Amino acid sequence: MKKILFALALLSMGVCAWAAEKDASASGELPHKNSLEAKVYRGSIVFQYYCALCHGVNGDGNGRTARLYKPKPANLIMSDKNDAYKELIIRRGGEAIGRSSFMPPWGNELTDEQIADVVAFLRSIRSPTVEVK
Repeated sequence: MKKILFALALLSMGVCAWAAEKDASASGELPHKNSLEAKVYRGSIVFQYYCALCHGVNGDGNGRTARLYKPKPANLIMSDKNDAYKELIIRRGGEAIGRSSFMPPWGNELTDEQIADVVAFLRSIRSPTVEVK
């Protein structure tokens, strides 16, 4: 009798663990690769690796090296530039479009998808009070 109760207890624990795991995976599903949420997340990773040193981890223009540059890196939270402009400056660099020569061109380093993801991330951190030009 003890063996049967022990086996039932193990079986019930296994069923409970399976159900909990199934619920966790259903609620914690990764977003689809092409969803805005996925693009923003990937863009944040690229931004932290390539951009945060100058533009700051929050995109406010106060990165660790910002004080070394004149003009200071742009405050991307308050940027009024549209997505096409941001893509262009990321791809070609600041000097190519009449901005700071300290902004390097990333077009040969980043893929088209990474650049689009960074632009999506920048859109997500932009202050809602800024009008886009």
